[in-house]
Formats: sequence, structure tokens, C-alpha cells
Amino acid sequence: MLRCAMILLIISAGAAAAAEPGRLLRVYMNQARVLKLDRPVAKVIVGNADVADATVADPTTIVLTGRAFGTTNLVLLDSRGEAIADERILVSIDEGNTVRVYRQTERTVLSCTPACEQHAETGSAGSGN
Repeated sequence: MLRCAMILLIISAGAAAAAEPGRLLRVYMNQARVLKLDRPVAKVIVGNADVADATVADPTTIVLTGRAFGTTNLVLLDSRGEAIADERILVSIDEGNTVRVYRQTERTVLSCTPACEQHAETGSAGSGN
């Protein structure tokens, strides 16, 4: 009985480790984030260039820019083709400077930096954003 419990504990610990999400890089739309690397990068791959863009500033510095709301991934390879990083990217709005106005099922997002202006993100209130 104790042996079965130990096996189940080992299996569940392995499953929990496998289920842990990878590192998530958050960048705000229309803003840039600097990523410093431990070794030089030779190739930069962005899963969906409509969501985020990555620019090589120098061999160990990547500038990640949010283009549109959503998620994608960033793969960085060295000169031997070995992965330096494979990270998930979440592009979102800077919630600290926004106001949402709801009119029945319509939603308007105002970006207030410093004056409030209508943001490109609009839609129905039930869309989850």
C-alpha cells in the first residue's frame, strides 16, 4: 500500500512539473521591452509577427515590441542553431491608464495618457476583455 502511494506521488509530481506553464513575457501594445541575453543570438523567430515584433539591437540584446493584442512565441537561436530561448509572449493593454465605458453590449476603451482618447479595442461586453 505504501509503495503504491509512493508511485502515485512520484507520478503526480511529474505531471505537475510537466503542466507548469513556461515563462511568459508580457509586453504592452505599442510599447517595447528590452531582453538581455547571456550569449549572442544568430536567429530570431516570432510565431505571429502581427502580435509582436523582435529586433536585434546588438548580439545580446533583443527589443520586443507589442503590435496587437494576443499571444505568440519567441524563439532565439545561436550560431549553431541551438535554442537560447523559446518563450511565450502576451501582448496586452496597459490597464493602469485605461477607462472602459459600457453601453448595453457595446464597450469602448479609452486610453488616458494623459488625455482620454478612444482606443482601437472595442467590441461587445461579453467578449471577456
